[in-house]
Amino acid sequence: MFQGLYTALITPFRQGKIDYAAFEKLIQWQIEQGVHGLVPCGTTGESPTLSHEEHVQVVEQCVKLAKGKVKVMAGTGSNATDEAILLTKQAEKSGADGALVITPYYNKPTQEGLYQHFKAIHDATRIPIMVYNVPGRCVVDMSDALTARLAELPRIIGIKDATGNLERPSTLSVALGAKAKKFIQFSGEDTTAVAFNVQGGKGVISVTSNIAPKLCAEVQNLSLAGKTKEAIALQQKLMPLHKIMFCETSPGPVKYAASLLKLCREDVRLPLVPPSKEHKALIAKVVAKILS
Repeated sequence: MFQGLYTALITPFRQGKIDYAAFEKLIQWQIEQGVHGLVPCGTTGESPTLSHEEHVQVVEQCVKLAKGKVKVMAGTGSNATDEAILLTKQAEKSGADGALVITPYYNKPTQEGLYQHFKAIHDATRIPIMVYNVPGRCVVDMSDALTARLAELPRIIGIKDATGNLERPSTLSVALGAKAKKFIQFSGEDTTAVAFNVQGGKGVISVTSNIAPKLCAEVQNLSLAGKTKEAIALQQKLMPLHKIMFCETSPGPVKYAASLLKLCREDVRLPLVPPSKEHKALIAKVVAKILS
């Protein structure tokens, strides 16, 4: 059901408010450029700073614009289980195709706590769920044994792996056993996208594709078609862009890059701030070189 390039959408702001006109423009452009899916209200979408009302509206608008064209996997995670259930129910009601649920941050739950968190969300909803493991943001790391246990639940259909550890798709496949063929593994790191697919991955949830959706989609098309050599060549071309998108805390750099393309303003919400003057110059140089 889910494979290929999914863009972790930025949330455009203007004078502190969500710029829905820019968001619509961004989504339409993404679809025209050939992405396979969209992920609103994830980390890149600054979900921790969105109100519940804003979160619901962003997902609803994304679903409305994408329906019948590309899949929508709505970010619905929280470090409070009840809040994650609420957001997941609302995404389901909006018509999203799936929910991306991050591991609880700050709380530092045990592996059993993580299991009970995801199981509670699963049991309270009817939407396909992809769990999201990003230890660098959330401190906790989902073990392969935990993920395999969660895969026993019928609507936990995959994982977004942002560990950057290229052992994980293989070690998880071993832990999954017979379920490995159906359980969807997505890379959460642009830099590992091709190598991840070679080891059984089915796609990537990408930050860079906010800026270069056509090129990022082609990497996935080539990779999933078994044209690994061609995919690697294009991936290497994109590598400087992948790297510069994280020269400072995301989504500051990607929003500034989007402003250079006239997609939206560079505005982020506190406690995030735009990139430094020095990093802006580097971002502009890389964007100009790769997209020229």
